[in-house]
Amino acid sequence: MSFTVTDFQDLLRLLRERPEWREELRRLILTEELLALPQAVQELATEVRRLAELQARTQEEVSRLVHAQARADEQARRVEHALAELAEAQRRTEERVARLEHALAELAEAQRRTEERVGHLEGAVVRLADAQARTEQVVQQLAQQVGRLSDAVGFTLEELARELAPAYLTERYGIQVASLERRFFTVDGEEVEVDFFGEGTRDGEPVVVLGEARSRIYGRDVESLARRARALAPQLTGTPVPVLFGFVVHPSAVEVAARTGVLVVSAVR
Repeated sequence: MSFTVTDFQDLLRLLRERPEWREELRRLILTEELLALPQAVQELATEVRRLAELQARTQEEVSRLVHAQARADEQARRVEHALAELAEAQRRTEERVARLEHALAELAEAQRRTEERVGHLEGAVVRLADAQARTEQVVQQLAQQVGRLSDAVGFTLEELARELAPAYLTERYGIQVASLERRFFTVDGEEVEVDFFGEGTRDGEPVVVLGEARSRIYGRDVESLARRARALAPQLTGTPVPVLFGFVVHPSAVEVAARTGVLVVSAVR
């Protein structure tokens, strides 16, 4: 018996009308593998979706890791830059410290040399003080000897000044004065005594020598004579030249004399 097209069409109609027949026919025609294929495909699709989701999450994680690495690299660059700046600052600090150490070493050396010089100066001052003490002692002894000589021959210090001062004033200051004598003046109703007085010239101009004699001349003696010369100036016929004559001249007298113009003459030259 042959199977015709009409029979096939009838079969298809029956299969459409009877779905259970289609399932039974499928089991008869298809293998177990082919029957299980839709389920396998469904499971595969599910696994693929799961893998896709995992891949997406992995990509997100990788993206986060990439961003984190980028941030870490940026932080590392900033740290490297900060370390480089710190190293440069440290280098400059070390240079400044080295310069300070060098300056301190130079200062210490200068201090040492200063201390040496001060030590030398202190020694020199001590020696000078000793020499000054010996000089003053000699001058005192000389003054005592002159005093004894004055007593023996009738000379006083004022008389010695009157004898020695004219030649000294001529030689040292160009003051020409023939002789010196004691003189008395009246100032504001009071009598003022001048140990030695003399009229003369200096560079052709009239001058008047007004002098006092002191064994030891101090700054206060110079101030006193300067005031006396100013007070007597209206009574004089020439420019007053105040002169102090003595044996020992104190340093204060030299300073005041330079300021006031008083001449200081030492008998010990």
